[in-house]
Amino acid sequence: MTHGDEEDGAESDQQQPLILARLEKETAKGWQSVVSHRLKKHCLCTPKKAKTKVLGFVPILKWLPRYQLREWLLGDAMSGLIVGILLVPQSIAYSLLASQDPIYGLYTSFFSSIIYAFLGTSKHISVGIFGVLCLLVGQVVDRELALAGYVTESSSIGSNSSAILLAGQGNGSVALECDRSCYAITVGATVTFTAGVYQVLMGIFQVGFVSVYLSDSLLSGFATGASLTILTSQFKYLLGLKIPRPQGWFTLFKTWYNLLINLGNTNICDLVTSLVCLLILIPTKELNDRFKAKLKAPIPFELFVVIIATLASHFGRFNIDYGSGVAGNIPTGFLPPQLPMWSLIPNVAVDAFSIAIVGFAITVSLSEMFAKKHGYTVDANQEMYAIGFCNILPSFFRCFTTSAALTKSLVKESTGCQTQVSGLVSALVLLLVLLVIAPLFYSLQKCVLAVIIVVNLRGALRKFTDVPRMWRVNRVDTAIWVITMATSALVNTELGLLVGVLVSALCVLGRTQRAQVLELGQATNREHYEDLSSYHGLQTHPGVAVFRYEAPIYYANQSLFKKCLYRCAGLDPVKEKTRRMKLTKKSKQQAEDTGVANMKSDEKNAADNEDEVEAGAPVTLILDKKSSRRLHSLVIDCSAILFLDTAGVNALKEVRKDYGELGIKVVLAQCSASVLDDLERGGYYTDKKEYDGENKTIFFTIGDAVRYAQSLSTPNGDYDRKC
Repeated sequence: MTHGDEEDGAESDQQQPLILARLEKETAKGWQSVVSHRLKKHCLCTPKKAKTKVLGFVPILKWLPRYQLREWLLGDAMSGLIVGILLVPQSIAYSLLASQDPIYGLYTSFFSSIIYAFLGTSKHISVGIFGVLCLLVGQVVDRELALAGYVTESSSIGSNSSAILLAGQGNGSVALECDRSCYAITVGATVTFTAGVYQVLMGIFQVGFVSVYLSDSLLSGFATGASLTILTSQFKYLLGLKIPRPQGWFTLFKTWYNLLINLGNTNICDLVTSLVCLLILIPTKELNDRFKAKLKAPIPFELFVVIIATLASHFGRFNIDYGSGVAGNIPTGFLPPQLPMWSLIPNVAVDAFSIAIVGFAITVSLSEMFAKKHGYTVDANQEMYAIGFCNILPSFFRCFTTSAALTKSLVKESTGCQTQVSGLVSALVLLLVLLVIAPLFYSLQKCVLAVIIVVNLRGALRKFTDVPRMWRVNRVDTAIWVITMATSALVNTELGLLVGVLVSALCVLGRTQRAQVLELGQATNREHYEDLSSYHGLQTHPGVAVFRYEAPIYYANQSLFKKCLYRCAGLDPVKEKTRRMKLTKKSKQQAEDTGVANMKSDEKNAADNEDEVEAGAPVTLILDKKSSRRLHSLVIDCSAILFLDTAGVNALKEVRKDYGELGIKVVLAQCSASVLDDLERGGYYTDKKEYDGENKTIFFTIGDAVRYAQSLSTPNGDYDRKC
């Protein structure tokens, strides 16, 4: 064989279309066998499987035996000590936001730190009180307090509730034996229990994937909107005003209205204290942020301010002489456990669901962020279990809802944390406060706690400065952020989360609606096709047009797909057929109107016109104003089509049929295996030859489809002569 023959053979092989044989699909099993297999898989218990389940459910049993004492203990101890010190003032402060006594904030941080250390899979997050969840819980608590008849706030929280609680009241007569504070924590614990049950159920049913539907822009916008609501809610403490928290929608406007009409009742002592604490904490927190790379640990300025403010309030008799609101009596030790108030669950079930979703989403997003940064993995469903039990078990000890918190997690990571042993160390710090130090905070002013909350909102409020940058990067994400933030802040916090999810879903659907049909051209000397409007030097083929649709074709966009294709091709086959039918009808009408003398001549002319219309009037594809080309074949690149539903398959059938009636061949190229299955199930090709025979309409490469189209005989018999 000569060298020329080898080249001809290679060229011939290259011209042959690519043929791939599909693997035989497994025979579908009956539902009985599927159910039996699933039951055996999940219910069959072996020692090895039991051990794996236990270790998976309680991860501390897996990593604690491998704990590297010398390398990790110092970092965990230092990290846990620092986070524990930060948790003390923040736990007391955020209790205000949840409409609870300070002692319950300490309980919440203590129990959640221990439980997550046993059940969590993240090494770095700090689980405890989170401002947004405190706000949501506080709104539910205030609503239920109003319904139960507790309208006004007490002048000093925790004044006489502890004695009643320590006496051990019955669950069935809470409203009769409890004061406002007692009923508030009963409502908060019931909400927390219900939210935890939701989270555990979602873990059982393996729905941890729901977190992927809460995008970063959605969560950020929700947190920022809630932060505005939190900021507004703390102004009454900064000014020393005793006004109830408004309920329902538009609470931001209602709160500001109440603040303005009560501005004359401002407590000067609280106002001065708030301003002094703000002037101290804001610059010092900024210094901590600026020099965090040089500091081995952040300086606990909040704790210093709390200590100094408590001493000043105690010796200055601010509560007695100036009427300043203080934390009041904070008992030591632990209260006996009590069951949730079952009759309240129907009232708070909907609120608890939104709280459960927010808490889980925040926890998983932070867990995955730190895991990715430090090179390990977290289990989303196990995180669901962990945060669920961090809510269920503490609810029996009068705690409220918890989740991971970004600020404390960052502090924990930056101070040398290696494992969740640091969480146990933080719990020891809180235990010391609960057993010994808590009563010393009796004279701590509420306005100081409000200042701590406001200062810690700086990170969320700084997001407003990022809006221009976000707009330049991605306008859709920015729109989601703005809508979610505005709804959460101005309308209703829970509604903001729902609106954000709906807007995100609509944006995804909208992108499929906006997808355009692109005409492709071939790169020089390569069998590669790209968008003609995006690249220079691409070539088209005479008589053949190649198009790509970059979206799935389904019921919601199938009509748009056809319109875009017809517009891009420069030929609407439906309108063309209508035009030809009108022309035929007009020709027949002219034949009927002529006289008998010219009947033969007119019939001959009408027949010629009808033959011309049916056989193929000029069919052109307009590329631009200066040029046009005749079209006999159309190739659709399906590489970007993810799936087809029944409406999508029918749309492709209609395109093939409508263009086929005009003599234009439609072929598909680069269909994925799933799209091929959709086409087969939808009856796109009823004959096997349409897939792998001589009359192919589906190809694995665009080049094969184009060569096939070019090899076709001229459509409509004498296409060139008639056009």
